[in-house]
Amino acid sequence: MQLPTMYTHLLYVKQKCSITLIGILFLVMVSTKIYAQPVDIVATKETLHLYQFLQKTLYLGILFGHQDDLAYGVNWKYVDGNSDVQSAVGAYPAVYGWELGRIENDATNNIDGVPFAKMRQYIQTAYERGGIITISWHLNNPLTGKTAWDPFPGTVASILPGGEKNAVYNSWLDKVANFLQSLTGKYGEVIPVIFRPFHELNGNWFWWGKAHCTPDEMIRLYRYTEHYLKDVKNIHHLLYAFNTDQFANLNEYEERYPGNAFVDIVGFDIYQRDNNGKAFVHNIGKMLTDLDAFAATHKKIPALTEFGFNEIPDKNWWTTVFAAGLKGHQVAYVLGWRNAGAKADGSKEYYVPFQGEASQPDFQKMKKSGLFIFQDKLSFSKIYQ
Repeated sequence: MQLPTMYTHLLYVKQKCSITLIGILFLVMVSTKIYAQPVDIVATKETLHLYQFLQKTLYLGILFGHQDDLAYGVNWKYVDGNSDVQSAVGAYPAVYGWELGRIENDATNNIDGVPFAKMRQYIQTAYERGGIITISWHLNNPLTGKTAWDPFPGTVASILPGGEKNAVYNSWLDKVANFLQSLTGKYGEVIPVIFRPFHELNGNWFWWGKAHCTPDEMIRLYRYTEHYLKDVKNIHHLLYAFNTDQFANLNEYEERYPGNAFVDIVGFDIYQRDNNGKAFVHNIGKMLTDLDAFAATHKKIPALTEFGFNEIPDKNWWTTVFAAGLKGHQVAYVLGWRNAGAKADGSKEYYVPFQGEASQPDFQKMKKSGLFIFQDKLSFSKIYQ
């Protein structure tokens, strides 16, 4: 990571001044890099503070996150205080990922089996200790009634204004809005959320994928969704994330980008699918270089919105592959995918270590390196006040 000239100067000043003064100077330095405000110009105070904090972290370290961290892990489910990340390194993650899929059906549980009532409690718990919340939505296909993985042509067009399923989609957004508004802190304030709809939109596995709609249709859907939440439902505690899957170049990355007026955070999802760690380091490095450039040009916050290597077969993967791939790049946060554990078909799914897992020592080594920030270095006041 190449530090700005002013930051390098601060390292020299640190030898001459008190830590308190350095802290003040550092905040002044960082403030010069902050973009004026989120795309929601009337975002809540807490959301604005989160937005500013995420930009500051680009010079402090990378926030480490985990999907469904408090709900379940390998060999446990719904145990208060449990977390595979915490069991592995003695600290909770800084970022907590959650999923809204099936809320559109008035279901009690989401697509991963987590009760929405429990999810709300976990979000409130994480927020009150200074955690950051991000939410995705694998919504069913509104045209066919099947899952998000039913790539039926014409679905996106059908839910845009004038489409046959626009009213259905609006009713689903109403349910999303109701849940988001129910996320409140102890003083009654709504909890800020990084919302990343239509993720991996350059792939073909979801109904919103590139083979099933035009770039213009996808852009219109992203913009319409944001407009409905902000202007119709009066939701003002969201930061909006745009993320692709892996991509070949910036032309592919920005083909379906909805525009600077609609996006706060830019990122991509990447998983290692084989044992070729060197190829993964190369691929993630190349894409992060492109993301660095895109984020700087468009004045957006970069993030690694999903990552993982299922069952982590390389016990040294965290330091020799994952951290190596991120070296020299600036991202605000990374989100490891979920630890579902044993599945009905006999397979296992986990993407971060847990107590006794083979890569746990290397994960601990990575944490001690200081490259990543976990919950133990954060507090509510540092982020939201």
